[in-house]
Order: sequence, then structure tokens, then C-alpha cells
Amino acid sequence: MYVSFKCSLVRRSSCSGLFLEIISSSWAIMLLEIALALVLGALIYHYMFRKKEETLEMEDGWWGEGQEPETEEDKTLHPFKVEASEEMLKDLFARLDQTRWTAPLEDSRFHYGFNLTYLQKVVSHWRNQYSWHKQVEILNKYPHFKTKIEGIDIHFIHVKPSNLPAGRTAKPLLMVHGWPGSFYEFYRIIPLLTDPSSHGLSDEHIFEVICPSIPGYGFSEAPHKKGCDSVAVGRMFYKLMMRLGFREFYTQGGDWGSLICTNISQLAPSHVKGLHLNMVFVSQGPSHFFTILFGKYFPGLFGLRDVDVQRMFPFMEKVLYHIVKESGYMHIQATKPDTAGIGLNSSPVGLAAYILEKFSTWTNAEFRNLEDGGLERSFSLDDLLTNIMIYWVSGSIVSSMRFYKENIGEGLGNRKHDRVKVKVPTGVASFPNELLHAPPVWAEKKFTNMVSFTDMPRGGHFAAFEQPEILAADIRQFVGKVERK
Repeated sequence: MYVSFKCSLVRRSSCSGLFLEIISSSWAIMLLEIALALVLGALIYHYMFRKKEETLEMEDGWWGEGQEPETEEDKTLHPFKVEASEEMLKDLFARLDQTRWTAPLEDSRFHYGFNLTYLQKVVSHWRNQYSWHKQVEILNKYPHFKTKIEGIDIHFIHVKPSNLPAGRTAKPLLMVHGWPGSFYEFYRIIPLLTDPSSHGLSDEHIFEVICPSIPGYGFSEAPHKKGCDSVAVGRMFYKLMMRLGFREFYTQGGDWGSLICTNISQLAPSHVKGLHLNMVFVSQGPSHFFTILFGKYFPGLFGLRDVDVQRMFPFMEKVLYHIVKESGYMHIQATKPDTAGIGLNSSPVGLAAYILEKFSTWTNAEFRNLEDGGLERSFSLDDLLTNIMIYWVSGSIVSSMRFYKENIGEGLGNRKHDRVKVKVPTGVASFPNELLHAPPVWAEKKFTNMVSFTDMPRGGHFAAFEQPEILAADIRQFVGKVERK
């Protein structure tokens, strides 16, 4: 009986083990099936249902007159020089002399626009002291060129290092201006980048600088067709860099230059080694709304730093009211640029008042409270008038204003490039008096490879023109980080 009972237990134990093995096997198979189903479901969701990340495609365009010819475009680089025509100067002086002046309001300073009393001083200097011949010599100290891209002549300066050490290669840097600036904005920063040792700076990073004029600005031909926006210009400037033989290069810009350089980084990320900006365009999202409402009280919750709170709040005063005061020009240029521009293209004094007002309040909003708008605190009248003269002699104010119509005439934030992430190494120089402040927590959502974000100690919108030394230093430290990375 004992033996029989023992055998019975053995059989039961064997059966139980077999049963457990079957159960375990079933569970394993079921778990494997579930895992496979999850993986398969994830793959199906990823490829069929999940919204794919958008990219900006490199297309093509034609902005010349008439139909695009079937022959291949001439890619020759033609030397160019700025000229001083006596006939042009005679016409300019006659128009200055025939200005119909309006009496300013008492104590209006720059709150009604450009102070008309101070404007008379500017015009007097323009008429009697300023020398366009001398400024043309300064403009021509750097090599100028023109080349045909997508049917229009693109003007640019190309400055190579004069003291490049043996065995060293200069880093190509594309620098793009905005409105109402020009390539001349970069004349003070170029020597610090191309010849640093002569200015007491380290020669670790030496650049050759390419500064094109945006189509319709200065000496670049204006597009003859509608639709030439920042993406189209970015594509043209990318083609320019390829034409110059640069397969990899750095880019830098503020204002429209910031957007154009960003678009280049979206179009050709494998060719852009680094993107440096002194103004950041970010699309607004739901989180921004709550940041605006509660960020002052709970900054840490929304990723704001002390400097972000200081620059953004109180929001109504520092952002909303400021935008309302400074954005009238934008509404005009984004809707009816030709109507407003025709008067500016006929009156040099009107052109000067319209443009120079921006160099006052965009440099520092507090300059509205000064009789002279603080213009000569940051710039010389000769430098400011040279920028005006570039618009005047080229007759480009109307076509420059149209760039707003092309980019924001249909609304803000609804273009494809607004949704495309920027993955190239990015550096931001955030100046305290810039028109809009974008905190790093906002910027990093679009620029996903942020290498540096510097809170600059001083300066406003026209950074390269106003603060060339500290902007050059930030570009150099950014490039250093990219190169080490």
C-alpha cells in the first residue's frame, strides 16, 4: 500500500508539474502574443496614424521678369562697386531744400514719431556736413559682387581674412540683415570676425564673412513676382553659398535675417554647421498663454528665469502696449506697402524720418522721452545717413516694405516653416532692449539643439550695428562650443 500510495503521489506530482508547465507555457505564449501585438500596433500607429514630423522641402523659384527661360541660368559672379553720381546728389539736395516742414508739438519728444525739431538738425547735417563720396569709399573697402539667382541679381559683400595664419582655414559665416537695415550694419563687426588678432582678440576662430542684400533691399534686384518670402530668400542665399563653394557654413542674423537664417537651417540642415540669432521667432502655443497669465507668480512652474520675468512682466506694459506702440509700420507694410512707400521713395526727408525713428525706439524704448531720440548715443549721424542713402540711391524702400506683405500678409504663425523644428546647433544672443523677448523655455521648443543662450548686458534690435564687440564675442563662443561638440 505504501508503495502504491507513493507511486500515486509521484504520478500526481508529475501531473501537477506537467499541468504547471502547460499553464506556464500558455501564459508565456499569451504574453508573447500581447507583446507582439503591442509592437505591431505601435508600428502601425507610427507609420499610418501618427502625425509625421514636418520638414521644409528645397523647391525652386523664378522671380525675374516674364517667363523663365529654358536656358541654364548664368552663375557668374560679377564685381560691383557703389557709385556716387553728381546728378543724383544734385537731385537729393534739391529735394532736401524743398522740404515742407511742419511745426512740432511742444514737448512731444519722440512720442508722436520722429521729433521734427531734431529732424531739421539731421537734415542740416545731411545737406551740409555729410559726404556721400567719403562714405562710398568706406562702402567699397570690402569687395562687392552680384550674381543671378532665380532670375534676379543678388548683391553681396565677401570679406576674406587679410592675416590668415599659415595652415589655417577661415570659417564661412553668412550674415543677414533685416528691415530697415542693410548690409552696412555689419561693417563694424566684420573686422572683429575676419581679423581678430589685430583687435586684441584670440585668433582661435577666424571667419570669412558673406553679407548679401535681401532681394528688394539695397543693391539686390527686387522680385518681379508675388510670393518671394523668407523661405524663398533662404533658398536663394543657400544657393549663393553653394555657388561660392561652401558645403558647410555658419549663419547669423537678426530681424528678417533671423528668420531667413532659420529657414536655411530648415531647408539644408546638413550644410549649416551652426545657427546664431540675436532675435528669435517662436510660434505661440497654449502653454504660452498660461505662462503670460501666471508666469510672474509661478516662474519656476513655467520654466522662467529671473531675467525672463524682469523682461516680460508686467506683460501688458512691457509687451502688449509696447507692441501696439511700435507695430504700426508693420500693419501698413503687411497690407498696403506700395501706397505708403511711394511717398517715402519721393521724399528723402520722409524716408529718413520713417527709418531713423526705428533706430531710436528699437534701440531703447526709453529714448521716446528724449528730444533727440537718443540716436547719437548709439550711432553716428554719418553711419545712420549711409544706411538711408543705400535705400535712397537704390530706390528700394517700396520693395523692401513688400517683404512684410509676402511674409505676414496672410497672418502670423500659419506658414509651414513655423511648425518645422530646427535641429542644427543654435546659439541665441538675447539683448535686453530687443522688441520681443523669447525665454529659453520657449525657444528650445523650436530650436531643439540649443548650444548657448546668452543674456546680453546691453543693446537693442540693431545688435551688429550698435554692439559689435559683444555680439562678435558671443558668436565666437558659440562657434567654439559647436566645434568642440
